[in-house]
Amino acid sequence: MVDIATRVWNHKWKIDPIVRSLIDTDFYKVLMCQSVFRNKPDTTVTFSLINRSKHVPIAKLIDEGELREQLDHIRSLSLSRGESTWMRGNTFYGKRSMFSPEFMDWFEALRLPPYHLERVGDQYELTFEGSWPEVMLWEIPALSVLMELRSRAVLGAMGKFELQVLYARAMTKLWEKIETLRDLEGLKVADFGTRRRHSFLWQDWAVQAMREGLGDAFAGTSNCLIAKNRDLEAIGTNAHELPMVYSALAQDDAALSQAPYDVLQDWHEEHDGNLRIILPDTYGTEGFLENAPDWLAGWTGIRIDSGDPATGAEKAINWWTSRGEDPTEKLIIFSDGLDVDKIITLHKQFQGRAKISFGWGTLLTNDFRGLAQEDSLAPFSMVCKAVSANGKPTVKLSDNPRKAMGPSEEIERYKRVFKVGDQQEIDVVV
Repeated sequence: MVDIATRVWNHKWKIDPIVRSLIDTDFYKVLMCQSVFRNKPDTTVTFSLINRSKHVPIAKLIDEGELREQLDHIRSLSLSRGESTWMRGNTFYGKRSMFSPEFMDWFEALRLPPYHLERVGDQYELTFEGSWPEVMLWEIPALSVLMELRSRAVLGAMGKFELQVLYARAMTKLWEKIETLRDLEGLKVADFGTRRRHSFLWQDWAVQAMREGLGDAFAGTSNCLIAKNRDLEAIGTNAHELPMVYSALAQDDAALSQAPYDVLQDWHEEHDGNLRIILPDTYGTEGFLENAPDWLAGWTGIRIDSGDPATGAEKAINWWTSRGEDPTEKLIIFSDGLDVDKIITLHKQFQGRAKISFGWGTLLTNDFRGLAQEDSLAPFSMVCKAVSANGKPTVKLSDNPRKAMGPSEEIERYKRVFKVGDQQEIDVVV
C-alpha cells in the first residue's frame, strides 16, 4: 500500500501528475459521452467552472502556471492499450461490449480540446468550448486538478511528521465511519467521490478501505481507472448535463417541456436493467414525475440528488404506487451530500419499502474537516457545468433553489414551463 504522506512529501507533479489517464473520470461521463456521440455529435457546448464557495480564494491558493501545466498534461493523454482493452472487453452492469466499436475508435483517437483560463480577482474563470462529446470529458479531470492543487497548496506548508500525523488521523476518521456502517444489514454503498476528492491517491486508499471494511456491502466505484486497477464494478448512469443541453436546444416552450423525456427516450433505446435510473430533479422532481410517460415507471429506479432526500424518496414511492408498480422492486439511489449519519437514517427509514443504495461522494473522499489549521483542508462546493449549447444558455433548477443555475430570466421561464412552485432552500456544503 502506498505511503501517502511520504509520497506527498516527496512528490513533484511531473512524475506524479494529478490526472494520469483519460479514464480517471466517472463512469457516467463515459456512458453519457457515448450517448451524445450517437445522438447529438454536432452540438457545440461550453462548460464553465463554478465555485459555489466564494470564501475559498482558489486563485490565491493555486499558482496559475502550475494549473496550466496540469491542464496541458491532460491534453497530452490518450487511451492506453490496456485501458482500451478493458473498455472494449469488460463486463459492465452484466453486459459485455457496453461501448460500441465506433465509439471506441473515436475515443482511442481523442485528445481533449483547448481550454480558456483567466484569473478574475481571487477566482479562476476556466471554460471549455467545442464539440459536445469532446468538451464534456473535461469536467471531471478539471475539477480533480483544482481540488488536488488546493490540497497540495495547503500540504506544501506542512512538515514530514505533520503530514504523517494528518494522514493517520484522516485514515482513522474514515475507518471509524466504515466500522459504523458495518452494522447496517443489507447496506449497498458505492464511491461517488471523484470530482471533489482530496487527491487521486487518497480516493484510491478510501476505495481499498471500503472494500476491506464493508465487503459485499461495497458496490464499487464511479472512477473508471480505480475500477480497472482494483478489479471493481464501475458504477454510474446519467446526470443533469443531458437534460440541460437537450432543453437548451428546444425551439419553443412545448419542446422544452418534452426535452427531459426525450433524453430518457434516447437512453431507453441504448440501455436496460440497472442503467435505467431516472434523475428527476433537473427541473423539479414533482412536476417531472407528474408529467412522465407511463413507460418511465417501468424503469429500474430513481436517483435522489437534491432537496430533502426523504421527501424525494417518498415522492418516488408514491409515484410508483400510483402507476401500478411495486416500490419494493424498485431502486432508490441517494447521492446528495451524504455522510454516515444521513446514510444510517435513510437506510433505516426506507429499508424494506424499496431497494436502497448510496452514492457516497465528497465526505468519503475528502473529509479532512478539523484535521488542519483553520480547517484549511475542509471540502467545498465547486462544479463544472454546461452553461450553453449552440449559443443558448442552459438552466438547472434542482429541488434546492441554491443549486439553481442559468440567467435569471431563463430560470423564471423554466419555472413557468415546468410549473415549479415554492421550494425549500437547503445549505449546499459539498
